[in-house]
Amino acid sequence: MKIELKKEFTWSLVVPTSMGVRITPVNGQPVHCSNMFMMHVSSAESNVASVSSFLGLPVKVLTTFVKESPIARMIKDNLAGRHMVYEGVEVEQGGPWGYRHQFNIADAGYGTRGPRVHNDRAGEVGRTLNVKDFDLERLFGKEGVQILHLSGLIAAMSSDTSNFCLELARAAKKHGTRISFDLNYRASFWKNREKELAATFREIASVSDILVGNEEDFQLCLGIKGPEEGGKELTAKIDSFKEMISRVKKAFPEASVFGTTLRQVISTNEHLWGAIMLEGDNWHVVEPREIHVLDRIGGGDGFVGGLLYAILKRWEPEKWIQFGWATGALATTVVTDYGEPADEEQVWSIWKGNARVRR
Repeated sequence: MKIELKKEFTWSLVVPTSMGVRITPVNGQPVHCSNMFMMHVSSAESNVASVSSFLGLPVKVLTTFVKESPIARMIKDNLAGRHMVYEGVEVEQGGPWGYRHQFNIADAGYGTRGPRVHNDRAGEVGRTLNVKDFDLERLFGKEGVQILHLSGLIAAMSSDTSNFCLELARAAKKHGTRISFDLNYRASFWKNREKELAATFREIASVSDILVGNEEDFQLCLGIKGPEEGGKELTAKIDSFKEMISRVKKAFPEASVFGTTLRQVISTNEHLWGAIMLEGDNWHVVEPREIHVLDRIGGGDGFVGGLLYAILKRWEPEKWIQFGWATGALATTVVTDYGEPADEEQVWSIWKGNARVRR
């Protein structure tokens, strides 16, 4: 089963996002005892889009900026360096206690010490993302978009962003754009908004063509019973996840592709990495394989990015999950939250387990 994409389009992929920066100690050290840090631009949704943009497809980011902020300038330059076009209004900072771009302060962990991530999102400008600031008829009707990728992080940030994602999904559906939805549940975002967000997420999921999430996402965002506990055999675990995904498909029959990653952590730097995808009535499984991890943050986004790229390239479905697995693995080998694939060959070499030097 193949997803039919728009024939006339300007953008292969469009993602709404709240851009920010990530601060990480050098040399794998903990935050609290470090005095040297790296800072780079990040957001889950732009991480997803990086696979397509680095491999040459036209990508647009919908976001918002703090006016005259040096961090905003850094973000714009970074997006341009990632070959992405961005669109968004500039919001007045409103003084030192006003708006800003989010800060993500992250210890990547090392060996037996697990990662720790602290999100500082006070005054986050991305929470002001508003549908009135974008011309959806131009975007989807005149320019044309093949896939709109939505994230539960943006859908849950504020009432404005929830409505923005709903209106994007409705406009995409109206104009025949395919919709990808990565649920990305965050308990702190849902606090005191459970009923409202459950309705929002179910409506977006009901019009989506591609649904991605882990067992917690499907349970807490959509109310789907999760996989059965117990049983350490890999086959039993995979069968249990298949049963969960089948329940998701029954509840949301408009979608034709469902995906989830499988991760077993041996140590901070050694994981078993796999994935399951249901495409139509066909199951595709990558049983967990050993990967070596420099920084795990962004691996899931890398998987979704590779999956969407493979769909956009109209490859056979069995290659979708393979390419996604490999781009997810690629993302864990770099200090940024996103992989920067040099070309498709590099990704397929990762899939094949070929780490030999290329001269």
